[in-house]
Amino acid sequence: MEREVLMQRDGILVGIAGFSLVNGMHVSPWFDPIYILLRPFTPTLIVGSPLLTFYFTSLFISVMSVALAGVPAAIFERLTGRQHSDTNSMLIWLAFVLLFAIPALVFHT
Repeated sequence: MEREVLMQRDGILVGIAGFSLVNGMHVSPWFDPIYILLRPFTPTLIVGSPLLTFYFTSLFISVMSVALAGVPAAIFERLTGRQHSDTNSMLIWLAFVLLFAIPALVFHT
């Protein structure tokens, strides 16, 4: 039974990663505003080329969507007194990543 739970969690983590990558795509409505906000900071990076700024913006949006979607899951774990993440908290995490990715999915199609 433990193996089934681990396989289910792996699937949820793949879903979290996949939807966060969708949220970081250039078709996301968050991409242009974040690109404009990050543009002044890119000359301080190692190489300030526009293409690297483009990729860094996509990576930044993906990572921030995972981090921000983890907040409701952490609050749920804290309120219920759980010591470790379980399937329910990971599903909450997935739901909020999906919620953040819905605009990108709508604009993509």
